[in-house]
Amino acid sequence: MGRDGPRFLAVGHIVKPHGIKGEFLVLPLTDHPQSTYKPGVILHLGNADSANPDPELPALQLDQARPYRNGYIVSAEDITDRNNSEPLRGSYLFREVSALEPLDDGEFFYHQLLGIKVQTSTGTVVGEITEIYELDPNDILRVQSHKGEIMIPFSKEIVLKVNVDEKYIVIDPPDGLLDL
Repeated sequence: MGRDGPRFLAVGHIVKPHGIKGEFLVLPLTDHPQSTYKPGVILHLGNADSANPDPELPALQLDQARPYRNGYIVSAEDITDRNNSEPLRGSYLFREVSALEPLDDGEFFYHQLLGIKVQTSTGTVVGEITEIYELDPNDILRVQSHKGEIMIPFSKEIVLKVNVDEKYIVIDPPDGLLDL
């Protein structure tokens, strides 16, 4: 993965073909779907188990995209009928990190949190983030402490500060959260 982080990020999941003209339904996995799902954007195909697209599969250049329920109906160049779109079912869409919108101040990619230190507002080190689960209503940080694993809700009530550059976050855990 390198010090600079991944070259690609998953930005969507192809649920199924839509209609007979080669369109497909995509669930976006990005905070910026409007700039990801628009004509001319190049996305790469891969599977859920991989952090990178499959180099054997051709890249898709988006032709059209329109919001639909909780996702987008997308068409891509060279995918003209359902026979072409059917094999895409279940694939993940990846976009080159260099093509993503620059982050605003205070924004970060989740992969930047992996391996960073978690400490309380009083300075006690809790452990390191080993995984992030994207769940409702709050995402969950899995933290490895010297006592074992702790699950910490990623909510504004608990996570007070995220400092990606200096590789730490500060939490204010409710009573009992850190008890193992």
